[in-house]
Amino acid sequence: MDLAQTRRFGRSGCGRRNQLTRAIKRLVDVCGSAVLLVVTAPMTLAVACLIRCRMGRPVLFRQKRGGYRGSVFVVYKFRTMTEELRDALGNPVPNSERCTALGTILRRFSIDEIPQLWNVLRGDMSLIGPRPLLASYLPRYNAFQRRRHAMRPGLSGLAQVSGRNTLTWEDKFRLDVLYVDSWSLLLDFRIALKTLRILWSGQGASDRSTPAEIEFAGSSRPVSSVDPISVIAHSN
Repeated sequence: MDLAQTRRFGRSGCGRRNQLTRAIKRLVDVCGSAVLLVVTAPMTLAVACLIRCRMGRPVLFRQKRGGYRGSVFVVYKFRTMTEELRDALGNPVPNSERCTALGTILRRFSIDEIPQLWNVLRGDMSLIGPRPLLASYLPRYNAFQRRRHAMRPGLSGLAQVSGRNTLTWEDKFRLDVLYVDSWSLLLDFRIALKTLRILWSGQGASDRSTPAEIEFAGSSRPVSSVDPISVIAHSN
């Protein structure tokens, strides 16, 4: 299945879902992101000033990610690392060593993700959905993994409340597709509540001590189906 087929899957697979329910989800995204942008405006300004003073420009990190139906969009985050550095041998310094003290705090409580509310408001993303991955990964997915793009990527998702950075790629894709196949407003609500608890505790967030995420190179490992509600319950 190529990217064009992925887009057709998005139209035919998810298009069969109740259109009213999907419209409500989008309405929640628009209203929720707009309210959160206003509420977090003072924090956004303060963080932007801190980054500008301590790390210089740019304040925002921009990167191309894979989106709905295999489209590509630019995601926005607060910058948490210094510019790319190289060691004495000319090799790139690991991201874990480039993360600043300020960046560690921003990542711990996912404050660096706040600019993505603009992506939600614009329609690139949803509040809840599979996390957007690098656009370069799109050609590497197998047919099962591409199904994660049948819904808009989200600020948080089933994988993020079920282990976050401790999961393998296979586990993340299994949970992403499970979310797409089992999606409902109730499931979104449960994920949102669990996300708030995780944000408060800083559980699973990446920082200097977190091993760098291994690049996804493709996988054909078979997966099994489970109940998404039980996944959330067992991750408590």
